[in-house]
Amino acid sequence: MTISTYLSRTSVRAGGPLRTRHVDTEFATARSSYLPTQQTSRSYTTFRNAPLGTPSARFSPLGHRANVFRHPNLDAFRPNSQHRTVFSLPKTAFSVLRLPIAAAGTGAGVMAFMQYKVNEWQKEYVPDWARDAYSQASDWVNSFDMSKVQLPEFNLPEIDFSKFQFPGGSSGGPTPDPNITAALPDDRRRREEDEDLDFASRRVFREKEDELAQPAVNSRDDVKKGPGLPPPDEALMLLTKKMIEIRNLLKTVNNNTTMTLPSIVVIGSQSSGKSSVLESIVGHEFLPKGNNMVTRRPIELTLIHTPDTTEEYGEFPQLGLGRVHDFTLVQKHLTDMNLAVSSEECVSPKPIELKIYSPNVPDLTLIDLPGYIQIHNRNQPAILKEKIAELCESYIREPNIILAVCSADVDLANSEALRASRKVDPKGRRTIGVVTKMDLVEPEAGVGILTNRDYPLQLGYVGVVSKAVPVKGTTSTALVRGEDAFFGSYSQFRQRGVMVGTQTLRRRLMEVLEDHMGRSLHSVVDAVQTELEDARYQFKVHYNDRKITAESYVADSVDSLKQRFKEFAKQFGKPQVREEVRSMLEARLLDICESVYWEDARVSALAKTCLTDPYWSGRLDVASGALTKSGIGRSSVQHVVDILKRNMERLTATEPWVHHAESRQKIMDFTNELLRSKIHTTIDQVENTIKPYKFEVEVNEQEWVEGQKRAVKLLERQLEESQKQLQGIKGQVGRRKLRNAMKYVARVDRERKAAGGGNGRIREVDGEDAESQQIEDQSSPYTLNLLAKAREASHLQSRITLLQMRTAALKSRQCSTSESKSCCPEVFLSVVAEKLTYTAVMFIH
Repeated sequence: MTISTYLSRTSVRAGGPLRTRHVDTEFATARSSYLPTQQTSRSYTTFRNAPLGTPSARFSPLGHRANVFRHPNLDAFRPNSQHRTVFSLPKTAFSVLRLPIAAAGTGAGVMAFMQYKVNEWQKEYVPDWARDAYSQASDWVNSFDMSKVQLPEFNLPEIDFSKFQFPGGSSGGPTPDPNITAALPDDRRRREEDEDLDFASRRVFREKEDELAQPAVNSRDDVKKGPGLPPPDEALMLLTKKMIEIRNLLKTVNNNTTMTLPSIVVIGSQSSGKSSVLESIVGHEFLPKGNNMVTRRPIELTLIHTPDTTEEYGEFPQLGLGRVHDFTLVQKHLTDMNLAVSSEECVSPKPIELKIYSPNVPDLTLIDLPGYIQIHNRNQPAILKEKIAELCESYIREPNIILAVCSADVDLANSEALRASRKVDPKGRRTIGVVTKMDLVEPEAGVGILTNRDYPLQLGYVGVVSKAVPVKGTTSTALVRGEDAFFGSYSQFRQRGVMVGTQTLRRRLMEVLEDHMGRSLHSVVDAVQTELEDARYQFKVHYNDRKITAESYVADSVDSLKQRFKEFAKQFGKPQVREEVRSMLEARLLDICESVYWEDARVSALAKTCLTDPYWSGRLDVASGALTKSGIGRSSVQHVVDILKRNMERLTATEPWVHHAESRQKIMDFTNELLRSKIHTTIDQVENTIKPYKFEVEVNEQEWVEGQKRAVKLLERQLEESQKQLQGIKGQVGRRKLRNAMKYVARVDRERKAAGGGNGRIREVDGEDAESQQIEDQSSPYTLNLLAKAREASHLQSRITLLQMRTAALKSRQCSTSESKSCCPEVFLSVVAEKLTYTAVMFIH
C-alpha cells in the first residue's frame, strides 16, 4: 500500500477532505531539495513500515499539529519555506500581546479594589487622632529643605593608554614589531589589540584600587579639613547640630523621661583606653589624669563643629567661665570638679557639662563615665564597685548608644564593658565596640578580634591605636597620620568588613548617632504633642480659654503667692514658733549639761552629795547662767527668721515662679529687706523681757513636774539616738572587729595615761588625729579609719551608760520636788528653758 492510498483512507476515516496532491507534492519536494536521497528514502521506508495502530502513524491531513502524535522522522518531510505573509503579522502580534494585556488589566483591577478596601478599613478602624498625627508627621518631614543635599560623586579613573606599554613592553617581554603586527590578518590583529586593552585596563584599575586602600591622611585635602573628618554634608550636619541643640533643651524640661534624644555613652574598665579614645576624637588632651580614680562624676561632652573658623575652645555652662582656649586649663577644671567629690563617696551622679567648639570635631554628644574596677583599695568604700556599676547602668539605658571600650591585649570574655552592655542590650543593636591598643597584638589576631562571631555586635567593632599626646604642641593630625600609617602597613586591615582608625570611628559615630536620633524623633514628637495637649487643657481649666495679658498674668501669679503664704502663716502660728524655739533651747541645754556635769569626774557621786556639798549648788548657778546669758534673744529671733526665709524660697520654687528667675530673686530680696528692718527691734524686745531670768528663777511645783517629764523624754530620746548610732557602727565594721579595736584603743589610752600623757579622753578632732597617727606609727594592726570608728563607739558607749544613769536618777523620788534642784540640774534647766520660750515667743510672733 502506497503512502497516497494510506492518506486517502485516513482522510476518509477522519471525515476530512482528501488532499493527496498536496501531500505528494510535499514528499516530492522533500526528496528532491531538502534531504539527500538516501536519507529521504530511509525516512520514507521507516514511516511506511510503521504500524497503523501506533500514534506515529495517525495524523491529520489538514496539517493541524494539535491532537497529532508525530512520527520521529516526520520533521524530515517538512518544507523549507514558511506559509506566512505580511497580512498575518497583526494577527500574530495580537496573539503574542493578548496575554500580557489581559494580565495588566487584571492587575490594575486588583490594585484598584485593594485601594478601595484599604480606604474603607482606614475610615472604619483608624481613629481621627492617628490620621492627624500621620498628617502632622508628614508635614514635618516635608518641611525639611533637602534641596541642598548633594550626593557624593564617584569618578572613574581616566585611562591614558599612551602612557602604557602592553605585554612585552614594561613587563619585560619583547616589544611587538609594527611590521609584523600589520602583516597579521585583520581578525587576529583586532583580537590581540583587544587583549592588550583588557590587560591595560586591569592594571590601571588595580593601581587605583591600591591607592584607595591607602590611609586617607595621604590626601592633602583631608589634612586641611581636619584629622579624619569626612566630606561635609551641609544638610545632615545642620540637622544633627539642631537635634543636639534640641537634646540640650529637653534636658531643662522637668520630668522629661519620654522627651529624650540619644547620646553616646562611653564605658570601659580602668586603663582600657577610654580617655585616649575621647581625646583622639577631640584632638586635644583635656581629660583628668591620675592614679587614685580621678573621674568621679559623669562628663557630658558636647562637640560642636565650627567650619567657618579655626578657633578651638571649651565652655563650662555650669561655671560660667566663658571661652577657655587653653585645654590644660580645661583639664585642670575637670580635675578640680571631680576631686570635689569626697573619697568616702568616691562617685557622684551629678554630671559635669562641657562644650568644645572646633573645626576639627564632628557634631557629637558623648558621656564619659568612671571606669569599672574589680576591687577597691583600703581608702575607698567597700560598695564602690556596685556604685560605679549602678551609675553606668543608669546611663546606658535606651535610647542612648553604648560605646564599649575594650583593650586588644585582654580577652573579650573578661570585658566589663561588654558584660554591662549585654545586660541592657542583649542583641547588640545599639552597642559599638572599640578595641584599643591594636599595636600590641599581631595583625591576624587583631583582625580576628574585630571580626569575631563569639560576641557579635550589629554595629560592629572599630580598632584604634589611641595613643595620648606625648609632647605639648603635637597636633592631632600627626597622631592620626601615625595611626593610619600603622594600619596601612598591614594588608590584613584592608579586608572587607574590617573597620580601623580614628577617622573611621568618627564617621561611624556620626552615622549611628544620626540614625538613632532620627528614630527617636517620632517618640519625641508624640511626647511634645502630649505635653502640648496637657498644657492646653490646664490653660482651659485655670483660665477658661480667656485671653491673658502680661498684667493679668503677673496679677494672678502674685495672688497665688499671697494665698500660699497665708496658708503657711496659718500653719506657722504661736504653737509652731514655740516648738521651734523650745527645740533650739533643748539642744543648748544638752550641751551645757554635758560640759558642766557629764564630763565632770565627780558626776557619779552627784546623787549622794548634791544636798550636802556646796560644789553642786555652784555648778547649778553656772549652768543656769550659761543658759540665760547666752544671747537667747538674738538666737531665737534669728532661728525664726531663717525658717521664714526657707519657706519663702519653697513658695517661690513652685509654678509659675520657677520659670521666672529674675522675678523670684526680686521677691527674695524684698523678703530679706523686710526681715532685716524688723529683726533688731525684735531682738531688743526679747532680751528686755528675759532679763529678770538672768538673776533668779522661781519655780513652783506644777512647773517642776512638767519640767521633770520633759527632761526625762529628752534624755530618753538622746539615749535612743546614741544606741542607733552605735548599732550603725557595729553594722559597718563588724561586732568582733570593733570590739577588738575598742580594746586596743582602751589599752593604748591607759598606757598613755600611766605615762602622764593625759586622761585618755579625746575631746578635740586635732587631738584624735594626732593620737591616731601616733598609734599608726607604732605599727598598729588597725587602719586609721577603724581606729576612728573604735574611738567613736567608745564615746557612744560611755554616753549611753551616763544617760541611763541620769534617766534613772530623774525618775527617782529624789527629783520629785523642787527642793532638790541641785540634785536634778536637767529638770531645773528644762523649767528655765520653758520660761524663756514662752517669754520670747510673745514678742517674736
